[in-house]
Amino acid sequence: MAPLEFVGSAKLADEPAATGRDMRRVLGLKDGWTGLVTTWTAAVGKLRDVIEGLGIMAGVNGIVGNNTHRKLDVEEFRGFALSDPYAPLIFVNGADAKSAQIFTLAHELAHLWLGDTGEGLSGFQGLQPDGGDVEKFYDQAAAEFLVPAVEIQDAWQGVADTGTAFRNLASRFKVSPVVIGRRAMDLRLVEPEQFFSFYRDYMQNEDRKKQAGTGGGNFYNNQNTRVGRLFASQVIRAAKEGRIGFKEAYDLTGLNGGPFQDYARELGIILP
Repeated sequence: MAPLEFVGSAKLADEPAATGRDMRRVLGLKDGWTGLVTTWTAAVGKLRDVIEGLGIMAGVNGIVGNNTHRKLDVEEFRGFALSDPYAPLIFVNGADAKSAQIFTLAHELAHLWLGDTGEGLSGFQGLQPDGGDVEKFYDQAAAEFLVPAVEIQDAWQGVADTGTAFRNLASRFKVSPVVIGRRAMDLRLVEPEQFFSFYRDYMQNEDRKKQAGTGGGNFYNNQNTRVGRLFASQVIRAAKEGRIGFKEAYDLTGLNGGPFQDYARELGIILP
């Protein structure tokens, strides 16, 4: 197996926006791709599928394994990346809002481009990155990847005077209104006072909302999201071929017995 060339292809001395554009180029995402999906959920799914198509294991889960009583705390972390040229991995806290999850995916993707696993977990608390200049690099690369400067500048004229510009463009780009607002401020489309006023009100409203926490959906589709289809396929094949034991495969996927066999069939793998 050849190493993935994009892992570690960027340097901290590079322009973050250039890294963001290179990420989009390698993933094959065209301008305006987020406008072609109807929901934030579809956008996260689309981006995760494209990322896995590159050979990156990508999981999104808001609970520990399949235990709905053990939720992951967004206040503790939003995601992390393991940068390996042969088996890179991205994990996103699925308890976060969908509009935040897509930014986390892009942020962690930038970790891989820089070839850095990071010493901790990504948080983005209060728009003040935890890791100084390095985390700022990831945020800026992710912002250009998801909301290219050219696209938001072109779109801004049509929404600037609506009073809901941040929310309107958030719907178009499938990111949080906070990301749009920060992008607009950094590109000098709005004054800092306007953005931070919006940010304070937005966060206060978010704090008042209660998490719905409802389950549902197809179990195996959820499993693809939580574990990552690529990762699960590799684990199941390894068990089938005797390279790891089935007990280890059960532990890695959070499934055992019949559900494990059924999930393997869903992935097109027939077990003995």
